[in-house]
Amino acid sequence: MSYSIALNFEDGVSRFIECNEGETVLDAAYRQKVNLPMDCSDGVCGTCKGHCEQGDFDLGDEYLEEALSEEERHEGQVLTCQMVPSSDCVIQVPVASTMCKTEVGKRTATVSAVAPLSDDSIELAIDIEGDALGFLPGQYVHLEVPGAGAHRSYSFSSLPGDSRASFLIRNVPGGLMSGYLGDTAKPGDQIAVTGPMGSFYLRAIQRPILMLAGGTGLAPFLSMLKQLSEAGCDQPIHMIYGVTKDDHLVKCEELDAARDAIADFDYVTVVADEDSAHPRKGYVTHHMDDGKLHDGDVDVYLCGPPPMVDAVLKHFDSQGIKPASFHYEKFTPN
Repeated sequence: MSYSIALNFEDGVSRFIECNEGETVLDAAYRQKVNLPMDCSDGVCGTCKGHCEQGDFDLGDEYLEEALSEEERHEGQVLTCQMVPSSDCVIQVPVASTMCKTEVGKRTATVSAVAPLSDDSIELAIDIEGDALGFLPGQYVHLEVPGAGAHRSYSFSSLPGDSRASFLIRNVPGGLMSGYLGDTAKPGDQIAVTGPMGSFYLRAIQRPILMLAGGTGLAPFLSMLKQLSEAGCDQPIHMIYGVTKDDHLVKCEELDAARDAIADFDYVTVVADEDSAHPRKGYVTHHMDDGKLHDGDVDVYLCGPPPMVDAVLKHFDSQGIKPASFHYEKFTPN
């Protein structure tokens, strides 16, 4: 048996390694040519210290208090030279990936489908060569625009581990990727993929969740919901999905499927256009039910264009709302 260990470095790069049963994370990383910080490898110096955000493991008692205090251990700090996982884990490594002689992964992918979803968004599906690309739901990759010598960054909307990855892409007039997808893209085209990256991803669920999605910022939430549909969830999850116009609402069938699969998930949609006949008009901040905030005992995830993110941050500040944790990502369509 082996476990998947996500190593998240402070420069935003993630690397996934496989850790065998009974093997320490440090040994597994070195075996896979990821040189995590270390000096002693005996639990004496504390150089290999990191923070385990998710997962089960054993640290044993063969390390010194000077290397890892009881308080640090209680806070989730670990020594990778002593940490033996008993499940998949997510570990924050407090150095840049380049310091560990590793770098962001690079793959080649083949375009399998390009589907216009509305005048505002396009869905791109690609088949990634080799083993399925590991990522945490919510993370993104750089996709090279064929023939342009440039890349654009997009969050996965697909389930981690799937060989076919999908993305929701804003259709921007004159945009580099939009132009390629709308004019010349065809199945069989080769695209370079670099990643995964990003600190916006689903953490271990310990309390209610509020998801706030704006436009194609829905993509990372689709990935999160697909994982939760498989893994299950015993906490309530509420999503507010806001768009500019009625026909910009896409992938509602996937949200309906998630509502059927996840015991306590619900969502509402909001349209900003004043001429819309939609029952909820305005912005996501106009439709935040106090009950969904659970008096602050809630984890908030927010992804959307900068004006939306800034508006939510301002709203929370003005209302004195302080969630237990708050994770957000701005994206600039291009």
